[in-house]
Amino acid sequence: MNLRLLVLMLLISLNLNSFAQADSLKLGDKYWEDQLYMSISYDIMRSQPQGAETSGFSYSISVGYIKDIPLTKQGDFSAGIGLGYGYNSFNHDLQLIDESTIQLGSDISTNKLRLHNIEFPIQLRWRTSDAVTYSFWRVYAGVKLNYNLSNKFSYQLNSNNQTIEFSNVPIFNKFQSGLELSAGYGAFNFYMYYGLSPVYKNATINGETVSSKITKFGLIFYLL
Repeated sequence: MNLRLLVLMLLISLNLNSFAQADSLKLGDKYWEDQLYMSISYDIMRSQPQGAETSGFSYSISVGYIKDIPLTKQGDFSAGIGLGYGYNSFNHDLQLIDESTIQLGSDISTNKLRLHNIEFPIQLRWRTSDAVTYSFWRVYAGVKLNYNLSNKFSYQLNSNNQTIEFSNVPIFNKFQSGLELSAGYGAFNFYMYYGLSPVYKNATINGETVSSKITKFGLIFYLL
């Protein structure tokens, strides 16, 4: 079975269990805010090599499940550990010449990087909820660990319209991490991700280490 389909089926099953739990709770009961989440964000590459520019709209979509672990009797503080899937589409200005060589974009039009990742969010959570309240203020902060399932670089040459593609290149950093923050009321919340790990490993341009990192701004939706 396709791994991405298997992950999605697992997330749906876990969330159905959390719905069953919520229906049986009463005010004052101890509760767990297990949640299905979905985020959509505008993405940028920061710490790019000198001369590199962002060359179009970049975005990402994530969906996953977070297990809630209450830290206080009132339930206002908790931890969260999750599992999810993320897709990224970057328009960027770094051109892959072969599987281990990168340079600034030259004689190209479209230049995309597409990623499929497994995500592992780990959070500390503050909220104003109780066992029977489904809309409340929240601030969730923590780290997200990412493991890359596949990466695909593609660009089109201006000179002859030829499309060049590379998949699962060794200079791409398959293990990445970053800080994340979500805050808001109810289902709609502001979301930010600040990547700590470089996108590439052991990559240089004109002797300069390529230290590109990912930053995301967008919305995240939490469903009980």
